[in-house]
Amino acid sequence: MAIFIYFITFMIAALAIFYILGYGYLFNGISKTYLRGKMSANIDDGKLFSANTIATKSPVPWEKDPQYNKKELPDTIAGDLIRSETASFIVIKDGKMLHEQYWKGYHALSATNSFSMAKAITVMLLGKALEDGKIRSLDDKFSDYFEDFKNKDFARNLTLKHLAQMESGLDWDEDYKNPFLPNARAYYGRSLMKATFSRKFKSDPGEKFEYQSGSTQLLGFAVRKAVGQSLAGYLSEKFWIPLGMEQDATWSTDESGMEKTYCCIHSNARDFAKLGQLFLNNGKVGHQQLLSPYFIEQMKTPTKRSGEIYGMGFWVNNDNPVKHYYFLGLQGQYIIMVPEYNMVIVRTGSYNNLPKTDRGRPDQVKFLVNETVKLFSGNE
Repeated sequence: MAIFIYFITFMIAALAIFYILGYGYLFNGISKTYLRGKMSANIDDGKLFSANTIATKSPVPWEKDPQYNKKELPDTIAGDLIRSETASFIVIKDGKMLHEQYWKGYHALSATNSFSMAKAITVMLLGKALEDGKIRSLDDKFSDYFEDFKNKDFARNLTLKHLAQMESGLDWDEDYKNPFLPNARAYYGRSLMKATFSRKFKSDPGEKFEYQSGSTQLLGFAVRKAVGQSLAGYLSEKFWIPLGMEQDATWSTDESGMEKTYCCIHSNARDFAKLGQLFLNNGKVGHQQLLSPYFIEQMKTPTKRSGEIYGMGFWVNNDNPVKHYYFLGLQGQYIIMVPEYNMVIVRTGSYNNLPKTDRGRPDQVKFLVNETVKLFSGNE
Protein backbone atom coordinates (compact mmCIF):
# COMPACT_ATOMS: atom_id res chain seq x y z
CA MET A 1 0.00 0.00 0.00
CA ALA A 2 2.81 2.39 0.94
CA ILE A 3 4.56 1.72 -2.40
CA PHE A 4 1.36 2.51 -4.25
CA ILE A 5 0.97 5.80 -2.35
CA TYR A 6 4.58 6.72 -3.10
CA PHE A 7 4.03 5.93 -6.78
CA ILE A 8 0.88 8.08 -6.99
CA THR A 9 2.65 10.92 -5.15
CA PHE A 10 5.59 10.68 -7.54
CA MET A 11 3.31 10.76 -10.59
CA ILE A 12 1.40 13.77 -9.30
CA ALA A 13 4.67 15.58 -8.58
CA ALA A 14 6.01 14.72 -12.04
CA LEU A 15 2.84 16.00 -13.69
CA ALA A 16 3.02 19.20 -11.67
CA ILE A 17 6.65 19.76 -12.72
CA PHE A 18 5.76 19.23 -16.39
CA TYR A 19 3.00 21.81 -16.19
CA ILE A 20 5.15 24.29 -14.27
CA LEU A 21 7.91 23.98 -16.88
CA GLY A 22 5.38 24.59 -19.66
CA TYR A 23 5.25 21.06 -21.04
CA GLY A 24 1.63 20.30 -20.19
CA TYR A 25 0.83 20.21 -23.91
CA LEU A 26 2.70 16.90 -24.13
CA PHE A 27 -0.21 15.09 -22.53
CA ASN A 28 -2.55 16.53 -25.14
CA GLY A 29 -0.13 15.39 -27.83
CA ILE A 30 0.05 11.86 -26.42
CA SER A 31 -3.74 11.62 -26.28
CA LYS A 32 -4.01 12.70 -29.93
CA THR A 33 -1.25 10.43 -31.26
CA TYR A 34 0.05 7.41 -29.35
CA LEU A 35 -3.23 6.68 -27.58
CA ARG A 36 -4.89 6.61 -31.02
CA GLY A 37 -2.29 4.35 -32.59
CA LYS A 38 -0.43 7.16 -34.39
CA MET A 39 3.23 8.07 -34.12
CA SER A 40 2.83 11.76 -35.01
CA ALA A 41 0.42 14.39 -36.32
CA ASN A 42 -1.55 13.00 -39.25
CA ILE A 43 -3.79 14.10 -42.10
CA ASP A 44 -6.96 12.91 -40.35
CA ASP A 45 -6.53 14.66 -37.00
CA GLY A 46 -8.64 17.72 -37.81
CA LYS A 47 -11.61 16.45 -35.85
CA LEU A 48 -9.47 16.29 -32.70
CA PHE A 49 -8.90 20.05 -32.50
CA SER A 50 -11.11 23.08 -32.10
CA ALA A 51 -11.55 24.83 -35.45
CA ASN A 52 -13.08 27.76 -37.31
CA THR A 53 -15.20 27.02 -40.37
CA ILE A 54 -14.14 28.24 -43.82
CA ALA A 55 -17.59 28.39 -45.36
CA THR A 56 -18.52 28.06 -49.00
CA LYS A 57 -21.85 29.13 -50.47
CA SER A 58 -22.49 28.06 -54.07
CA PRO A 59 -20.31 25.06 -54.96
CA VAL A 60 -19.05 24.90 -58.54
CA PRO A 61 -17.85 21.36 -59.40
CA TRP A 62 -14.84 20.93 -61.66
CA GLU A 63 -15.57 20.55 -65.35
CA LYS A 64 -14.18 17.23 -66.50
CA ASP A 65 -11.94 16.95 -69.52
CA PRO A 66 -13.23 14.61 -72.30
CA GLN A 67 -10.21 12.43 -71.47
CA TYR A 68 -10.98 12.35 -67.74
CA ASN A 69 -9.52 9.18 -66.16
CA LYS A 70 -9.15 7.50 -69.55
CA LYS A 71 -5.40 7.17 -69.21
CA GLU A 72 -4.14 4.79 -66.54
CA LEU A 73 -1.18 5.89 -64.47
CA PRO A 74 1.98 4.01 -65.46
CA ASP A 75 3.76 1.90 -62.86
CA THR A 76 6.41 4.59 -62.39
CA ILE A 77 3.89 7.12 -61.06
CA ALA A 78 1.40 4.68 -59.49
CA GLY A 79 4.15 2.76 -57.71
CA ASP A 80 5.63 5.94 -56.26
CA LEU A 81 2.22 7.15 -55.08
CA ILE A 82 1.34 3.84 -53.46
CA ARG A 83 4.74 3.48 -51.76
CA SER A 84 4.39 6.98 -50.31
CA GLU A 85 0.95 6.21 -48.83
CA THR A 86 -0.90 8.63 -51.05
CA ALA A 87 -4.51 9.53 -50.27
CA SER A 88 -5.33 11.55 -53.40
CA PHE A 89 -3.78 12.46 -56.74
CA ILE A 90 -5.41 14.99 -59.06
CA VAL A 91 -4.32 16.52 -62.36
CA ILE A 92 -5.98 19.65 -63.74
CA LYS A 93 -5.10 20.70 -67.29
CA ASP A 94 -6.38 23.81 -69.06
CA GLY A 95 -8.80 24.39 -66.22
CA LYS A 96 -10.45 20.96 -66.44
CA MET A 97 -10.07 17.85 -64.34
CA LEU A 98 -8.06 15.33 -66.32
CA HIS A 99 -7.19 12.69 -63.72
CA GLU A 100 -8.48 11.90 -60.24
CA GLN A 101 -7.55 8.93 -58.10
CA TYR A 102 -7.79 7.94 -54.44
CA TRP A 103 -6.30 5.24 -52.23
CA LYS A 104 -6.60 3.85 -48.69
CA GLY A 105 -10.32 4.56 -48.39
CA TYR A 106 -10.12 8.27 -49.20
CA HIS A 107 -12.53 9.81 -51.69
CA ALA A 108 -13.42 13.05 -53.47
CA LEU A 109 -14.77 14.80 -50.38
CA SER A 110 -12.30 13.47 -47.80
CA ALA A 111 -11.01 16.45 -45.83
CA THR A 112 -7.34 16.07 -44.91
CA ASN A 113 -4.78 18.26 -43.18
CA SER A 114 -2.98 20.77 -45.37
CA PHE A 115 -0.16 21.03 -42.85
CA SER A 116 2.21 23.76 -44.07
CA MET A 117 0.36 24.39 -47.33
CA ALA A 118 -1.53 26.78 -45.04
CA LYS A 119 1.57 28.99 -44.93
CA ALA A 120 1.01 30.05 -48.55
CA ILE A 121 -2.68 30.60 -47.80
CA THR A 122 -1.73 32.89 -44.91
CA VAL A 123 0.46 34.85 -47.31
CA MET A 124 -2.50 35.03 -49.74
CA LEU A 125 -4.53 36.63 -46.94
CA LEU A 126 -1.70 39.09 -46.36
CA GLY A 127 -1.89 40.04 -50.04
CA LYS A 128 -5.65 40.47 -49.89
CA ALA A 129 -5.41 42.61 -46.75
CA LEU A 130 -2.95 44.84 -48.62
CA GLU A 131 -5.41 45.20 -51.51
CA ASP A 132 -8.24 45.96 -49.10
CA GLY A 133 -6.19 48.71 -47.46
CA LYS A 134 -6.22 46.94 -44.11
CA ILE A 135 -2.42 46.66 -44.21
CA ARG A 136 -0.42 49.61 -45.51
CA SER A 137 2.69 47.86 -46.80
CA LEU A 138 4.73 44.68 -46.73
CA ASP A 139 7.29 46.83 -44.96
CA ASP A 140 4.96 47.45 -42.03
CA LYS A 141 6.75 46.55 -38.85
CA PHE A 142 5.37 43.73 -36.76
CA SER A 143 5.70 46.05 -33.76
CA ASP A 144 3.11 48.34 -35.42
CA TYR A 145 0.62 45.59 -34.59
CA PHE A 146 2.15 44.32 -31.34
CA GLU A 147 4.01 47.10 -29.59
CA ASP A 148 5.87 44.87 -27.13
CA PHE A 149 8.13 43.74 -29.97
CA LYS A 150 9.77 47.17 -30.01
CA ASN A 151 11.52 46.08 -26.83
CA LYS A 152 12.68 42.65 -28.06
CA ASP A 153 16.29 42.33 -29.14
CA PHE A 154 16.54 42.26 -32.96
CA ALA A 155 12.74 42.38 -33.38
CA ARG A 156 12.10 46.12 -33.51
CA ASN A 157 12.83 46.20 -37.28
CA LEU A 158 10.95 42.99 -38.09
CA THR A 159 8.56 43.52 -41.04
CA LEU A 160 5.67 41.52 -42.45
CA LYS A 161 7.80 40.84 -45.52
CA HIS A 162 10.54 39.33 -43.37
CA LEU A 163 7.96 36.94 -41.90
CA ALA A 164 6.50 36.03 -45.31
CA GLN A 165 9.96 35.37 -46.78
CA MET A 166 11.21 33.39 -43.76
CA GLU A 167 13.91 35.92 -42.92
CA SER A 168 12.71 36.90 -39.45
CA GLY A 169 15.72 35.98 -37.32
CA LEU A 170 13.39 34.18 -34.89
CA ASP A 171 14.90 31.59 -32.56
CA TRP A 172 12.75 28.65 -33.66
CA ASP A 173 13.98 25.13 -34.32
CA GLU A 174 11.80 23.69 -37.11
CA ASP A 175 11.83 20.15 -35.78
CA TYR A 176 8.76 17.92 -36.25
CA LYS A 177 9.90 14.99 -34.10
CA ASN A 178 11.20 16.43 -30.85
CA PRO A 179 8.18 16.97 -28.55
CA PHE A 180 10.05 19.53 -26.43
CA LEU A 181 10.64 21.97 -29.31
CA PRO A 182 8.38 24.84 -30.50
CA ASN A 183 6.43 23.06 -33.26
CA ALA A 184 4.95 20.53 -30.84
CA ARG A 185 4.09 23.28 -28.35
CA ALA A 186 2.29 25.25 -31.06
CA TYR A 187 0.48 22.21 -32.45
CA TYR A 188 -0.72 20.66 -29.19
CA GLY A 189 -0.61 23.62 -26.81
CA ARG A 190 -3.47 25.80 -25.64
CA SER A 191 -2.11 29.19 -26.65
CA LEU A 192 -0.39 30.09 -29.92
CA MET A 193 0.44 33.50 -28.53
CA LYS A 194 2.35 31.94 -25.63
CA ALA A 195 4.08 29.51 -27.98
CA THR A 196 5.29 32.21 -30.38
CA PHE A 197 5.47 35.51 -28.51
CA SER A 198 7.68 33.92 -25.86
CA ARG A 199 10.38 33.12 -28.41
CA LYS A 200 13.48 35.31 -28.65
CA PHE A 201 15.18 36.55 -31.81
CA LYS A 202 18.72 35.48 -32.55
CA SER A 203 19.67 37.82 -35.41
CA ASP A 204 18.57 40.89 -37.30
CA PRO A 205 15.64 40.30 -39.67
CA GLY A 206 16.57 40.08 -43.34
CA GLU A 207 20.00 38.56 -42.76
CA LYS A 208 19.24 34.89 -43.32
CA PHE A 209 16.59 32.57 -44.76
CA GLU A 210 15.34 30.02 -42.23
CA TYR A 211 12.08 28.17 -42.81
CA GLN A 212 10.06 28.42 -39.59
CA SER A 213 6.46 27.74 -38.64
CA GLY A 214 6.79 30.38 -35.94
CA SER A 215 7.37 33.12 -38.51
CA THR A 216 4.13 32.33 -40.33
CA GLN A 217 2.24 32.15 -37.05
CA LEU A 218 3.46 35.64 -36.16
CA LEU A 219 2.40 36.81 -39.62
CA GLY A 220 -1.03 35.31 -38.99
CA PHE A 221 -1.41 37.28 -35.77
CA ALA A 222 -0.65 40.53 -37.61
CA VAL A 223 -3.03 39.79 -40.49
CA ARG A 224 -5.84 38.79 -38.16
CA LYS A 225 -5.42 41.96 -36.14
CA ALA A 226 -5.40 44.05 -39.33
CA VAL A 227 -8.55 42.53 -40.85
CA GLY A 228 -10.45 42.55 -37.56
CA GLN A 229 -12.10 39.15 -38.01
CA SER A 230 -11.22 35.47 -37.93
CA LEU A 231 -8.87 34.44 -40.69
CA ALA A 232 -11.19 31.55 -41.55
CA GLY A 233 -13.99 34.06 -42.10
CA TYR A 234 -11.76 36.32 -44.20
CA LEU A 235 -10.58 33.35 -46.27
CA SER A 236 -14.18 32.28 -46.79
CA GLU A 237 -15.28 35.75 -47.91
CA LYS A 238 -12.32 36.57 -50.14
CA PHE A 239 -11.49 33.17 -51.68
CA TRP A 240 -13.52 30.13 -50.64
CA ILE A 241 -16.91 31.52 -51.72
CA PRO A 242 -15.74 33.29 -54.92
CA LEU A 243 -13.86 30.13 -56.00
CA GLY A 244 -17.02 28.03 -55.62
CA MET A 245 -15.35 25.51 -53.34
CA GLU A 246 -17.23 22.21 -53.19
CA GLN A 247 -17.45 22.03 -49.41
CA ASP A 248 -16.76 23.92 -46.21
CA ALA A 249 -13.28 23.52 -44.80
CA THR A 250 -12.01 23.97 -41.26
CA TRP A 251 -8.95 25.70 -39.84
CA SER A 252 -7.61 24.34 -36.55
CA THR A 253 -7.31 26.86 -33.72
CA ASP A 254 -5.94 27.18 -30.23
CA GLU A 255 -8.25 27.58 -27.24
CA SER A 256 -8.67 31.31 -27.90
CA GLY A 257 -9.94 30.68 -31.46
CA MET A 258 -6.72 31.84 -33.15
CA GLU A 259 -6.01 29.91 -36.34
CA LYS A 260 -2.81 27.86 -36.62
CA THR A 261 -1.66 29.88 -39.60
CA TYR A 262 1.45 27.80 -40.17
CA CYS A 263 -0.71 24.73 -40.83
CA CYS A 264 -3.92 22.85 -40.41
CA ILE A 265 -6.53 23.75 -43.01
CA HIS A 266 -8.64 20.63 -43.51
CA SER A 267 -10.12 20.39 -46.98
CA ASN A 268 -10.46 18.03 -49.94
CA ALA A 269 -8.10 17.60 -52.88
CA ARG A 270 -10.54 19.08 -55.42
CA ASP A 271 -10.79 22.34 -53.49
CA PHE A 272 -7.04 22.45 -52.92
CA ALA A 273 -6.71 22.20 -56.71
CA LYS A 274 -8.87 25.32 -57.11
CA LEU A 275 -6.29 27.28 -55.15
CA GLY A 276 -3.65 26.13 -57.61
CA GLN A 277 -5.83 27.07 -60.58
CA LEU A 278 -6.31 30.56 -59.13
CA PHE A 279 -2.57 31.13 -59.38
CA LEU A 280 -2.34 29.73 -62.90
CA ASN A 281 -5.10 32.19 -63.79
CA ASN A 282 -3.00 35.00 -62.32
CA GLY A 283 -5.44 35.62 -59.49
CA LYS A 284 -8.66 35.59 -61.49
CA VAL A 285 -11.77 33.45 -61.36
CA GLY A 286 -14.06 34.18 -64.27
CA HIS A 287 -14.02 37.97 -64.64
CA GLN A 288 -13.26 38.57 -60.95
CA GLN A 289 -9.73 39.46 -59.84
CA LEU A 290 -9.36 37.84 -56.41
CA LEU A 291 -5.66 38.51 -55.86
CA SER A 292 -3.29 41.06 -57.36
CA PRO A 293 -1.03 39.71 -60.15
CA TYR A 294 1.75 41.87 -58.72
CA PHE A 295 1.45 40.21 -55.32
CA ILE A 296 1.31 36.76 -56.94
CA GLU A 297 4.56 37.56 -58.74
CA GLN A 298 6.14 38.38 -55.39
CA MET A 299 4.90 35.12 -53.88
CA LYS A 300 6.42 32.96 -56.62
CA THR A 301 9.69 34.87 -57.10
CA PRO A 302 12.43 33.03 -55.19
CA THR A 303 14.63 35.10 -52.92
CA LYS A 304 18.40 35.20 -53.07
CA ARG A 305 18.79 34.42 -49.37
CA SER A 306 16.76 31.21 -49.79
CA GLY A 307 19.13 30.07 -52.53
CA GLU A 308 16.41 30.74 -55.12
CA ILE A 309 14.09 28.02 -53.75
CA TYR A 310 11.51 29.99 -51.72
CA GLY A 311 9.48 33.12 -52.37
CA MET A 312 6.67 34.19 -50.04
CA GLY A 313 4.80 31.07 -48.94
CA PHE A 314 5.72 29.18 -52.12
CA TRP A 315 8.54 26.76 -52.82
CA VAL A 316 9.98 27.29 -56.30
CA ASN A 317 11.89 25.09 -58.73
CA ASN A 318 13.08 27.12 -61.68
CA ASP A 319 16.19 24.96 -62.14
CA ASN A 320 14.11 21.97 -63.28
CA PRO A 321 13.59 21.75 -67.08
CA VAL A 322 9.83 21.96 -66.34
CA LYS A 323 9.60 24.98 -64.06
CA HIS A 324 7.07 24.87 -61.24
CA TYR A 325 6.16 26.38 -57.89
CA TYR A 326 4.08 24.88 -55.13
CA PHE A 327 2.34 24.80 -51.78
CA LEU A 328 4.13 22.29 -49.55
CA GLY A 329 2.93 20.53 -46.42
CA LEU A 330 4.42 17.99 -44.02
CA GLN A 331 4.16 14.32 -45.07
CA GLY A 332 3.78 15.22 -48.74
CA GLN A 333 0.85 17.61 -49.21
CA TYR A 334 1.34 19.42 -52.53
CA ILE A 335 -0.51 21.85 -54.76
CA ILE A 336 1.85 22.22 -57.72
CA MET A 337 1.49 24.85 -60.45
CA VAL A 338 3.15 24.13 -63.81
CA PRO A 339 2.59 27.29 -65.90
CA GLU A 340 4.19 26.08 -69.14
CA TYR A 341 1.65 23.24 -69.38
CA ASN A 342 -1.26 25.08 -67.70
CA MET A 343 -1.36 22.24 -65.20
CA VAL A 344 -2.14 21.84 -61.50
CA ILE A 345 -1.09 18.68 -59.66
CA VAL A 346 -2.41 17.87 -56.19
CA ARG A 347 -1.12 15.07 -54.00
CA THR A 348 -2.16 14.44 -50.40
CA GLY A 349 -1.15 11.61 -48.08
CA SER A 350 0.91 10.53 -45.09
CA TYR A 351 4.54 9.84 -45.82
CA ASN A 352 6.87 10.39 -42.87
CA ASN A 353 10.03 9.37 -44.74
CA LEU A 354 9.84 12.01 -47.46
CA PRO A 355 13.33 12.53 -48.95
CA LYS A 356 14.32 16.19 -49.29
CA THR A 357 17.64 16.07 -51.07
CA ASP A 358 16.71 18.62 -53.73
CA ARG A 359 18.17 21.57 -51.78
CA GLY A 360 15.54 21.21 -49.08
CA ARG A 361 12.74 20.48 -51.54
CA PRO A 362 11.05 17.07 -51.73
CA ASP A 363 12.35 14.88 -54.53
CA GLN A 364 8.83 13.60 -55.10
CA VAL A 365 7.56 16.98 -56.32
CA LYS A 366 10.07 17.16 -59.16
CA PHE A 367 9.44 13.50 -60.00
CA LEU A 368 5.66 13.97 -60.15
CA VAL A 369 5.99 17.12 -62.26
CA ASN A 370 8.30 15.55 -64.81
CA GLU A 371 6.41 12.26 -65.07
CA THR A 372 2.93 13.79 -65.09
CA VAL A 373 3.82 16.32 -67.76
CA LYS A 374 5.31 13.52 -69.85
CA LEU A 375 2.15 11.44 -69.45
CA PHE A 376 -0.48 14.09 -70.07
CA SER A 377 1.15 16.57 -72.42
CA GLY A 378 1.82 14.28 -75.36
CA ASN A 379 5.58 14.40 -74.73
CA GLU A 380 5.98 10.69 -73.98
